[in-house]
Amino acid sequence: MQTTGVGIIGYGLSGSTFHAPVIARTPGLRVAAIVSSQRQKAAADWPDAKLYADVPALLRDPAVSLVIVCSPNALHYDHARQALEAGRPVVVEKPFTVSLTEADALIELAARRGLLLSVYHNRRWDGDFLTLRQLIDAGALGVIQQYESRFDRFRPQVGSRWRELDQPGGGLLYDLGPHLVDQALLLFGPPDSVQADLARQRLHAQVDDWFQLSLAWGERRALLSAGSLVREPGPRFLVQGDQASFRSHGLDPQENALRSATWPLAGRPETVDQASWPTLTGGQDRLDRRPIQALPGDYGCFYRAILAALAGREPNPVPAEAARLVMKLLDTARRSAQEGRRLPFTA
Repeated sequence: MQTTGVGIIGYGLSGSTFHAPVIARTPGLRVAAIVSSQRQKAAADWPDAKLYADVPALLRDPAVSLVIVCSPNALHYDHARQALEAGRPVVVEKPFTVSLTEADALIELAARRGLLLSVYHNRRWDGDFLTLRQLIDAGALGVIQQYESRFDRFRPQVGSRWRELDQPGGGLLYDLGPHLVDQALLLFGPPDSVQADLARQRLHAQVDDWFQLSLAWGERRALLSAGSLVREPGPRFLVQGDQASFRSHGLDPQENALRSATWPLAGRPETVDQASWPTLTGGQDRLDRRPIQALPGDYGCFYRAILAALAGREPNPVPAEAARLVMKLLDTARRSAQEGRRLPFTA
């Protein structure tokens, strides 16, 4: 089988954990080249890949046909721009960019060059989210009235990573917010209004390490939140419909599997242990609560779809325009927090 050579820019957590292993296990793709300051780690993990000191050198490699941007958030625009100008289709790790101006410029450049531009919103393929989406699409919950989605962590120490520094793209809103917002938009479309609250709760925190977003679609409400000082996490999803409610706890097991290098081979998606199955609660006069089998999550779906999109067989799995909408909502949320009021939102 002919394979597409992939060049990865940045080999930190996202490049080494959430991209390279998935790419390598996608039939038709191979890790061909890496730009990273962690050259020893990259070489040990991918001895057959070429290592480069900078982006221009990687882009001169004719074996690189697809570029993945996994550099720090503030560099996403420049690295994606260079790759597009070099004639390469591009996948950008979330968040897409750190400003709408940058997002618009990349979208225009990709369209002008006729190149694929996609964003890695991998949480679309979490098992709990796939299960919830299937139930909503089937009408099992009825009309959704209240939607809660959260990422709770207990990380009391402020680190020295770039995500923890007061610079563009730093902070928890731009780290975990894209996942929560993208899922809500996928389920319900653009909201009518947004209200946000941001905080720096840990000692010596330079950037937001807690946030809460309230979205409204008419009378429907959504609450999206994340924190760094949460010892007792709440449900990952809690969704109330007029026919039934959905609750799930914990993270999709794919993340731990990728971190421990045990992510399964392509075609064998990660299954959820029965003890962690979500629950569906229905009934009128008395409650009927029962566990439901969670669908298996599969981040490999993204890269299989990318390969099919490059061949013209399927659409782009996460168009840049969808990621731009996520960035616009996050931008509105930040302004809402600064102004201390609910703001209207238009797509």
